[in-house]
Amino acid sequence: MTDDLKGRVALLTGASGGIGKAIARRLADEGADLCLAYGRHAEDAESVAEYARELGRRVTTVAADMSDPQAPEVLVAHANDVLGQVDLLIANACTADVKGWQKIDLASWNATLAIHLTAPFLLAQQVLPGMIERKFGRILFISSVAAITGGVVGAHYAASKAGLHGLMHHLAPRVAADGVTVNSLAPALIGDTKMFPVDPATGNTPVPIPVGRAGRPAEVADMAIAMLRNGYLTNKVITLDGGIVPRD
Repeated sequence: MTDDLKGRVALLTGASGGIGKAIARRLADEGADLCLAYGRHAEDAESVAEYARELGRRVTTVAADMSDPQAPEVLVAHANDVLGQVDLLIANACTADVKGWQKIDLASWNATLAIHLTAPFLLAQQVLPGMIERKFGRILFISSVAAITGGVVGAHYAASKAGLHGLMHHLAPRVAADGVTVNSLAPALIGDTKMFPVDPATGNTPVPIPVGRAGRPAEVADMAIAMLRNGYLTNKVITLDGGIVPRD
């Protein structure tokens, strides 16, 4: 099977954010048809949808509350009905409720894990049977360096992103022989997003970035596409953080 993404059906959550829009554009450039799910900011999702349509791609945009456990099934059913079965799942929906561990209430904890961990699992559960049957599939969880370092947003954020890695490690070896890859991309301190953590008084980032600047959504998208195209890469966490976290 070719690793070309042309004509593949991609389901992308969090499509209205800076990283989501960049990934959607690159998927369109690669020839994929798109189901773009967003929680808020419909105009941002529609703008990137229009970009894809101008390239001749089939596109549908869907408002979806990924904290709702019913949303993944509804979303996948919509993609299947409008575009055909999902070949590429990019779970990118994110929330960032910045709180110290002492102040994280149960509602915030549950909402964060619902969006970052439960929804990706339920989405994967919906799309994997078809991928296995067709002997092709790509699942990419958009994680965070916080899963490795603990991060700066909060314990709920770090724990939910770390959970994605455990989910990936469980799923990947069980579907690899069926032509399905499961990976995680863990960026940090990416500018031009709605959640870039900068000190409002100084403009400084919470940790120094060795490369001397914030990352760009387009750089995350480039890495995402490389991972989605590669049929030999699976069960891996790829960090993209300007050198913050050294990895062997």
